[in-house]
Amino acid sequence: MVYIILLNWNGWRDTIECLESVFRLSNAAFRVIVCDNASEDNSLDRIADWASGSLPAECSNPELQHLSSPPYPKPIPFLRIEAGEQIGLGIRSEHLFLVATGANLGFAGGNNVGLRLALRAGDLQYAWLLNNDTVVRPDALSSMIKRMEERPDAGICGSTLLFYRDPVTVQCLGGSVYNRWLARTLYIGSSGDARHLPPASLVEAKMKYVLGASVLVRKEFLEVVGLMNEEYFLYFEEIDWVTRAAGRFGLAYSPESVVYHKEGSTIGPKRPVEKYSAVSVFHFIRGRVLFTRRHHPFALLSVCTAILLSAALHVGGRSRATLLGLKDGLRRSKAG
Repeated sequence: MVYIILLNWNGWRDTIECLESVFRLSNAAFRVIVCDNASEDNSLDRIADWASGSLPAECSNPELQHLSSPPYPKPIPFLRIEAGEQIGLGIRSEHLFLVATGANLGFAGGNNVGLRLALRAGDLQYAWLLNNDTVVRPDALSSMIKRMEERPDAGICGSTLLFYRDPVTVQCLGGSVYNRWLARTLYIGSSGDARHLPPASLVEAKMKYVLGASVLVRKEFLEVVGLMNEEYFLYFEEIDWVTRAAGRFGLAYSPESVVYHKEGSTIGPKRPVEKYSAVSVFHFIRGRVLFTRRHHPFALLSVCTAILLSAALHVGGRSRATLLGLKDGLRRSKAG
């Protein structure tokens, strides 16, 4: 059984469009867990309305309309789970679970709520962490599973991420490379042509971690490595996860697993720099410092210097957010 985990925060419109595409997946054996991080827009009620058939999904890109239309047959039986409620999903007949996390736990914390439920179900084989601001091709999941079967050493697999609003352009192939001296990442294949993709093996040779918008995780990885580190809140959870698994599990990439991503629809995009939100900047800088302190302490001076230089180049909210992120990352690193 595959448990597909979607994290929602004030984004029910994106989530129901994603769910319309997810329920068209060619895999028969999957369940969907929507974890809501204390949304203020009644997201779980709106998603329940969609599952009941009284609220249609919207699509803002006609080129991708076929992935979420016509509507999947409703009603879709679902179960609502309140924060802290212990439910054995493995014995339930529903294939959709709407879970209130009880607070805004961040990316790692919210997804971990779903992962704990999946692990307790008793029938978990894979968990698929999928951003709620995505739509997927019908074979997106089966293609990743196929690649994982070809790579029994791999604990995590990534997808081909394309821009939702520009579906022939690559956002990321699987994951990123990483510069430890600057604590900066670079998406593999960024801005490339989606019609000409390299072989999986070439991407896997470069990849240092799998981008969190689409991550298929093997049950054994979760049992050996554990869940994501919740101290990051946003950003760097994925590379921390993989770094903790170093030497025990490899990374895989499935070119045929295609996911269309509305990058940054929740808190503002992380790229390009000019469009950073203050919240995004704060957590990104904070994550750079936390990760470096934990895994590459020898590079802390060069990383902090690079951060200070970037703060000096900007004024206003982004500069302030950079300095606050640096300060909080150093403080929490020392405390940990």
